Amino acid sequence: MSFDLNEKVAFTAPANACDAHFHVFGSPDKYPFGPDQLRYVPPLAPLSEYLQLAKHLGLTRFVFVQPSAYGRDNSCMLDAMKEVGTGACRGIVDIDEDAPDSLLAEMDKLGVRGVRINYSPIHPMEPGLSKKMQPRIEKIAARCKEIGWHLDFLLPGWLTTEMIPFMKTLKIPFSMAHMGMNLAKDGVDAPGFKALLDLVNHGDRLAYVKFTGTYRMSKVPNFTDADPMAKALIKAAPDRLIWGSDYPHLSFGENSSVELFNLLARWTDDEKVRKQILTDNPQRLFGF
Repeated sequence: MSFDLNEKVAFTAPANACDAHFHVFGSPDKYPFGPDQLRYVPPLAPLSEYLQLAKHLGLTRFVFVQPSAYGRDNSCMLDAMKEVGTGACRGIVDIDEDAPDSLLAEMDKLGVRGVRINYSPIHPMEPGLSKKMQPRIEKIAARCKEIGWHLDFLLPGWLTTEMIPFMKTLKIPFSMAHMGMNLAKDGVDAPGFKALLDLVNHGDRLAYVKFTGTYRMSKVPNFTDADPMAKALIKAAPDRLIWGSDYPHLSFGENSSVELFNLLARWTDDEKVRKQILTDNPQRLFGF
């Protein structure tokens, strides 16, 4: 369990606060893992355990994100969403670009609002990968546009940067996990991070950045080297940021969900800004 119910929460969450990025894992007997090689050893992380954490943090809205371990079989997540109900939850699925309309309509009724474009955050530099990905993304984006969904990117930092010119052509909202996977040690002046700051205010401002998985981009105690990046994003576009626990912290299970939530208190002492990040922005993006 990646939290301690005795751990102190640094501030009171605003009403309707949302965890915009977390995963659930059921029993492998009922929910077998995908055929591709697993990036991590999937834990048992049932909905009941997650909801204890959410209650401790004061979160009442939840966005389930399909983990890579299940491939494009979204059933574990969808079953958990049915349990919670559409009043309090939304979901991000992984689908085949040719999935039947009936499947998308069924998922939409359950509260699904986006499709994940997921490459391992540690995928090594691969020339031409962004070009290779674009046809599938374009096809999925067109289908999302029809039903009011968005795209959710999890990419290594170099690939996020490479994709930004393409992202600027998208006609639907999209989000980027883990601050676009820009490494904290590279600082706010790194070309990739500067491009991200530009992207959140580009055109119709369709880009959202997720404060998630800080331990993936920072390796120093208390993640202090990520502070300048988080603060720069808050200054640039407080209405385009959302927060997620990234529970159960796959491959990083030693991290505390409470500590990650408390980072928001360090990054801004403005309650209005925290309300934007935890309530207003996810409400707009996910349609609560």
